[in-house]
Amino acid sequence: MRKRVLIVGGGTAGWITACYLAKMLAADQPGGAEITLVESEDIGIIGVGEGTFPSIRKTLAGIGLDEAVLIREGNATFKQGIRFNGWVSGLPADRDSYFHPFQVAHQHSGIDLLPYWLLGVAGDKTWADVSTVQKRVVEQCRAPKLISQPNYAAPLNYAYHFDAVRFGGVLRDHALARGVRRIVDTVVNVVLADDGAIDHVTCRVSGDLSADLFIDCSGLRAELIGKALGSSFTSFRSQLFCNRAVTIQVPYEVPTAPIASCTIATAQEAGWTWDIGLQERRGLGYVYSTDHTSDERAEEVLRSYIGAQAVDLEARRLNFEAGFRRRQWVKNCVAIGLSAGFIEPLEATGIGFAEIAALMVANLFPWGGDYEAGARQFNAQMARRYEHVIDFIKLHYCLSGRNDTRFWLDNRASTSISDGLKDRLERWRYRPPSFLDVDLNHDIFNEDNWQYILYGMGFRTDLAGRAGALRYADEARAEFEDIRSQGDYALSIMPDHRRLVEEVRRNGFTAPKASAGGPAPHRGFV
Repeated sequence: MRKRVLIVGGGTAGWITACYLAKMLAADQPGGAEITLVESEDIGIIGVGEGTFPSIRKTLAGIGLDEAVLIREGNATFKQGIRFNGWVSGLPADRDSYFHPFQVAHQHSGIDLLPYWLLGVAGDKTWADVSTVQKRVVEQCRAPKLISQPNYAAPLNYAYHFDAVRFGGVLRDHALARGVRRIVDTVVNVVLADDGAIDHVTCRVSGDLSADLFIDCSGLRAELIGKALGSSFTSFRSQLFCNRAVTIQVPYEVPTAPIASCTIATAQEAGWTWDIGLQERRGLGYVYSTDHTSDERAEEVLRSYIGAQAVDLEARRLNFEAGFRRRQWVKNCVAIGLSAGFIEPLEATGIGFAEIAALMVANLFPWGGDYEAGARQFNAQMARRYEHVIDFIKLHYCLSGRNDTRFWLDNRASTSISDGLKDRLERWRYRPPSFLDVDLNHDIFNEDNWQYILYGMGFRTDLAGRAGALRYADEARAEFEDIRSQGDYALSIMPDHRRLVEEVRRNGFTAPKASAGGPAPHRGFV
């Protein structure tokens, strides 16, 4: 008898899980698992999670989704990193801005350039300026790839911005074409068996639905894992204060307006605003703490950031709390997405957690009926991932030098910083973050990510004691110059972001044409 999986809830988490499980559990084969997703038309999805992390490319390639379809039907654009304005001192963006690129630091010659940058070999430029070409590409609103490069391949690392509702539709159509069954109905009851596992769920129209494994993608309601199975939620509000967002969608003033190829995160008096460029509009929102401002003031701040265009545009409010459930797999139920936990929109962690959870469920799937072993491993690894990400997000706040509002002062308070993050910061006083500080089994963010935020926020690592052992200053200087030259070359060939998106919408990605004697690829770039 085929194993049966029932996913309760759609949206990005539900449909990305359905796609991944359909592929990995062979839903379209007689011997594979039977995947069903039930979603309600009465319950809307949050639909503002418009940013992703580069891991999404591996996930989408793994499920076999055509990248051109994502761009054409998901209103997707390219995201090459995050620009942080006003986080360090609160000054205007032209004097207080740093960039977190997705491209790893360049190491063409094998020299670790970071220590030499810390010693001033590259002058007074930022680490993101001298370690990759990506910041310069993003500043000119260029794309990370060429039209001739295949699905998910590019010389520069990237993720996407997309319309969350349309992206869910793209994933739904892809899943249905690969054997997933969809039921449009509302779950009104969850019935437990004598052993405490879920026996079945009852839908308003379809009646009882049973399965071997239930996936709770019901969002913040957590209908199965929380309400029915009683898995408690652990709040991290004492470390990450933001708990609400107000959002507004803003059409471009002209259809040919440049599309930013990064998320713009601007610090505000009680949180921060996101500014995301899609094909037809910008998605904007203010993430804030209700302990430090009012809803009315938050909307006023967001509308002020947008300017005259915000007049008469509707605003939406969303409530959340930073935290997660330590038991995300209980008996025969696994929570994925917001039902499992949520940190905050910074660095696009939400979809990243859903990707990881779907991958782990596929690999720990209880084909033989042993749920407990998989649950123990899943819960332990997911808990560590959440804890490490909370520290990474807190890093953005606790290093700020802003003292203009209570929000920023409270974020610097020692009591709001975990012991784990304090330990990291102490280590990095005399050595920069390295592979030693990253657990590849549990960390979403690697040492490059930590470095870009740490030094973007103005942290100082004192290498005076090591300076005499760093013998390759001349070679490092030449390497920094080579990266600058690569940046010149990148700007000469990388297409305008909007132009590439529009060309992909029309024609998809095309096979490379034979060279007609154009410029030779630059060493180390393409």
